[in-house]
Amino acid sequence: LPVSTPTPLGILPPALPARHRIGTRGSSPPGLSRSGMDLAYVCEWEKKPKSNHCPSIPLVCAWSCRNLIAFTTDLRNEEEKDLTHMVHIIDTEHPWDVYSVNSGHTEVITCLEWDQSGSRLLSADADGHIKCWSMTDHLANSWENTVGSVVEGDPVVALSWLHNGVKLALHVEKSGASNFGEKFSRVKFSPSLTLFGGKPMEGWIAVTISGLVTVSLLKPNGQVLTATESLCRLRCRVALADVAFTGGGNIVVATSDGSSTSPVQFYKVCVSVVNEKCKIDTEILPSLFMRCTTDPARKDKYPAITHLKFLARDMSEQVLLCASNQNNSIVECWSLRKEGLPVNNIFQQISPVVGDKQPMILKWRILSATNDLDRVSAVALPKLPISLTNTDLKVANDTKFFPGLGLALAFHDGSVHIVHRLSLQMMAVFYGSSSQRPVDEPSLKRPRTAGPLVHFKAMQLSWTSLALAGVDSHGKLSMLRISPSMGHVLDMNMSLRHLLFLLEYCMVTGYDWWDILLHVQPSMVQNLVEKLHEEYMRQNAALQQVLSTRIVAMKASLCKLSSSTIARVCDYHAKLFLIAISCTLKSLLRPHFLNTPDKSPGDRLTEICSKITDVDIDKVMINLKTEEFVLEMTTLQSLQQLIQWVGDFVLYLLASLPNQGSPVRPGHSFLRDGASLGMFRELMVVIRIWGLLKPSCLPVYTATSDTQDSMSLLFRLLTKLWLCCREENHITEPDDALIDECCLLPSQLLIPNIDWLPINDGIISKLQNKQLVRLQFGKAPGLVGHTVSSQFDAFVRAPGQPKIDHLRRLHLGAYPTEECKSCTRCGCVTMLKSPNKVTAVKQWEQRWIKNCLCGGLWRKMPLSYS
Repeated sequence: LPVSTPTPLGILPPALPARHRIGTRGSSPPGLSRSGMDLAYVCEWEKKPKSNHCPSIPLVCAWSCRNLIAFTTDLRNEEEKDLTHMVHIIDTEHPWDVYSVNSGHTEVITCLEWDQSGSRLLSADADGHIKCWSMTDHLANSWENTVGSVVEGDPVVALSWLHNGVKLALHVEKSGASNFGEKFSRVKFSPSLTLFGGKPMEGWIAVTISGLVTVSLLKPNGQVLTATESLCRLRCRVALADVAFTGGGNIVVATSDGSSTSPVQFYKVCVSVVNEKCKIDTEILPSLFMRCTTDPARKDKYPAITHLKFLARDMSEQVLLCASNQNNSIVECWSLRKEGLPVNNIFQQISPVVGDKQPMILKWRILSATNDLDRVSAVALPKLPISLTNTDLKVANDTKFFPGLGLALAFHDGSVHIVHRLSLQMMAVFYGSSSQRPVDEPSLKRPRTAGPLVHFKAMQLSWTSLALAGVDSHGKLSMLRISPSMGHVLDMNMSLRHLLFLLEYCMVTGYDWWDILLHVQPSMVQNLVEKLHEEYMRQNAALQQVLSTRIVAMKASLCKLSSSTIARVCDYHAKLFLIAISCTLKSLLRPHFLNTPDKSPGDRLTEICSKITDVDIDKVMINLKTEEFVLEMTTLQSLQQLIQWVGDFVLYLLASLPNQGSPVRPGHSFLRDGASLGMFRELMVVIRIWGLLKPSCLPVYTATSDTQDSMSLLFRLLTKLWLCCREENHITEPDDALIDECCLLPSQLLIPNIDWLPINDGIISKLQNKQLVRLQFGKAPGLVGHTVSSQFDAFVRAPGQPKIDHLRRLHLGAYPTEECKSCTRCGCVTMLKSPNKVTAVKQWEQRWIKNCLCGGLWRKMPLSYS
């Protein structure tokens, strides 16, 4: 078996100067002004006399791209003297709202893995059983086991979903570029297995303790194809393993028997489907010995390999190894490189080697290694696919402390270090309560504490590496912030640029950005919103259309964090609702003839309404082909609640125009938003035409005069306001005549109360003062809300008033009897089951069946929600 030759003993490779090695726990690099990490909140279990949650051994956790965290504990029942293996799933915004499920595993759970969409979870145990969990009704706090596989009696030591072929590279050094295509580029990467037409096939791969690799494929019809094969002819014990993927569609498996004197083995695994059966082919790759075992001074010092991890699922060329004894550990980073094989001069004379004909060989070379460390208890790797275009260890000064470049090491003394993923240089440090002390205090001064120390047994970095979740030896969940500057002194502009860059990354990928909000202070909000809008406007029109709703949701979540922008949250959510209504109503329009023209009725409606600036709604309506607007009467009637919202909102906006100098009033930003006003104008024309077919579908107004044509009046005033701001670069102030007419509206029509979204009951606004928040699973916090919530009091319904379905616009009564679900991000509430049977309304409901309009996940609410 080919084994790479280590470099000379005691000498690090040239790429790694001695200053790049982290030393003992007391050392800190130059420029580290503060720890770079702090506790945001901790959540623990209630102590019960007869049953108690205790950490399982081993304890595992996983963090999804939707900011859901899954972790395990064992529930000990003292009466029955048995353990129940539990899986817990929380949303980071509502960590107390834990969904705990009896996993059904008979042995301890050894692995947890989220899929790429963050909506399915794999769990594997020490008896060889693998289960796939899926959301029930798309609810983040309701899960069920759907399918699974088993290798009977063979504990699973490594588990991964097959790669779907999607890989996006982040170019940190180009974070200042204007084009998203330069900052984030699609990397050519083949799926592990494809169906007909190139669609990636879903499934998972697992490695067992006896050296078996098992692959399960999910067929479109719901069936599971499973195959099991030995990694090599001579099977041996596998204590540690990990899985990575290559760009060519192959799978690489790394294994170790746990002894540092044994080689770390690597295998290439190819999966295929032949005659409706899954086939696995394996091939041995070059192996390696850890450096510490070849150093005479450390040869027997670290007998066991305790951690074996590829640096990323799609980086099979770089691996992290940790060897330990009872008190200490050492960490090494290795890289697989293609090197030329030297050819003897005799053979050179016979057949000279020219150009690319030189024989090549794959060899593992050590990149970096640490000095002696305290014993490592857990490792967390970054999920950001950062592409370093510079050499491995040389990065620009403004990006070398970028959070995604670091991996986390937890130690048995309770401390956590963030180190560079290649050079292992210290980037940030956190000391737990059991090891609290100043950063620069020598380790010799540390007093020895009595009793066992609390430390993380499992931890995970968020998908932007700005947060770290750890589960400690008492089963408590801790959430740590990781500074965008990694604790180093960077100017405010650089920290803001890091946050902006990661917000753009979440906008492009669709990942949840909760962990970025952890670092946004009220003074940053206005700047971030403006910069985000500027970067968005620099993109091409097609990309802007794709990201149009995501950026609005992102702005809303940012504005919620500052008292000066809190009222704009209502406007952004109203805009999301307006965009959704406009798309839904326009999609109902059908061309009258089969030989359809290039433009759809909805596109022609937009074009005609933008060209004809007449203030008379009937004159605009004449230019449209009214036969394209014909719908069934039941369909029109079923849309009345959405139509009523459009009419009410237009009336509210126009009535609030005289008070436009008050930006704390919701609706203020609409008064200068030409695009949104144009959308309202188009919808009023459509509603006017539908009113001719079915008068009962029109919005209902309470007018002081029976002869008042309310829609014509509102359309005329809306058009005048739209003309003032239709061109973004030439916005003019409304004239006095328009303001006077709007002042008269309250005497002509009853101005409706707008049902704004409720204040979100999440944790993010309570974390801005940087003070630790203590929480308990299953118990909502009794904390005083953020100070800005008082500004919302005017928009919140008083207790006992009817509650509303925010998306169907239906009143639920003061004490709803229907089951409801709420958004984990914006707090939007809607009924869990649809009361409608009309196709048009079902089409509207399908827009938010999986996610809220803001992109947040749904969670089921108790019947008596407040």
